[in-house]
Amino acid sequence: MIEQLDQKLKPFLKTKMVLVPERGWINTIRTTLNMTMAQLGSKLNITRQGVKKIEESEANGTITINTMREVAAAMDMKFVYSLVPKEGTIDDLIQMKAEKLAQKIVLRTNQNMKLEDQGIGDEKINDTIKDLANEIKREVRKSLWD
Repeated sequence: MIEQLDQKLKPFLKTKMVLVPERGWINTIRTTLNMTMAQLGSKLNITRQGVKKIEESEANGTITINTMREVAAAMDMKFVYSLVPKEGTIDDLIQMKAEKLAQKIVLRTNQNMKLEDQGIGDEKINDTIKDLANEIKREVRKSLWD
């Protein structure tokens, strides 16, 4: 499932570099196309002021997905969206979270063992973290997201 999701998200990876225009996409594209608010409003069956409100709601982040779809269709465009990991792929995200969780578990356990004079060496700790991280990743434990 992880590989399939990474494949679906692959086209979106380059979007991490995209800078959203300050006034939003609707305003930027509309003005680039030399389309007036009245013209876009006519296509959406709303007033010029309605278009202005839509552009403002996009710019301040309160626009709905349905409104974005409607505006895109009115401009003969397609609205697309996705959630993408900040770094790398979904697989990379799970690996990083698994390693963090494994390190937390192993170091906490080792601390308790040290108190009982049964601690393990650094090399063994690293091996144990690696093994536990692989197990956590394989199972994709819900505790990854705590």
